[in-house]
Amino acid sequence: MESLSKNKIKWIRSLQQKKFRDELGLFVVEGEKMVNEALESSTCQVVFLCLTKSSSINPKNPNYEVVLASDDDLKSISTLKNPNKSLVVLRIPSQKELKSDFKIALDGIQDPGNMGTILRLADWFDVKEIICSKDTVDIYNPKVVQASMGAIFRINVIYCDLPNYLSKTSDPIFGALLEGENIYKKTVLPNGILVLGNEGNGISKEIISFINEPITIPRFGNAESLNVSVATGILLSEFFRSSSL
Repeated sequence: MESLSKNKIKWIRSLQQKKFRDELGLFVVEGEKMVNEALESSTCQVVFLCLTKSSSINPKNPNYEVVLASDDDLKSISTLKNPNKSLVVLRIPSQKELKSDFKIALDGIQDPGNMGTILRLADWFDVKEIICSKDTVDIYNPKVVQASMGAIFRINVIYCDLPNYLSKTSDPIFGALLEGENIYKKTVLPNGILVLGNEGNGISKEIISFINEPITIPRFGNAESLNVSVATGILLSEFFRSSSL
């Protein structure tokens, strides 16, 4: 097994930046659990695997490069505060739309932690597809990848001109709006598109014009707003509650 070279260190570090991820079509996953999921996933092609001597991962007949790294070398290429024992570089899968009955649409979500949590929520409720506006945070951002806890391998995510996409659908379009109908008094089923907006500004005016099913989570206390990933969890719970009874 080869050792980690300086060129490989530079290459892996470059993938922390979106412009190089886009240019090379690659992204990084760290940590034993997620690396194992990546190696077993059928959605992403493995390009490169980096292990320390203490790693428990033992790839059998790999058709990709495997190198050994010291703890210090791994620390130098890791985005984690406490680097784990392994790191893998994967090819970004090509975008393809699925014929899903229920989808989430994200309008300008910026926080990587929120994005990763929304991916996990989609995975929990078996929502297979998320449609994102072009200004939504990159799902291959290292912080999004880590926050997704492996959901990134199971959710189909598409970036597109969101207004154009919504203008062409005949599906009901639900939108989380303050002036929407009380979600607890409305019967909703997982059919259509659920739109969620930017953390600070909410859903943009252009996207609001396409929403034909405005909904809201009623406020009982004095909090000014809900975190978008928290709101996503509450709304998804209501969409799937009726269908599970």
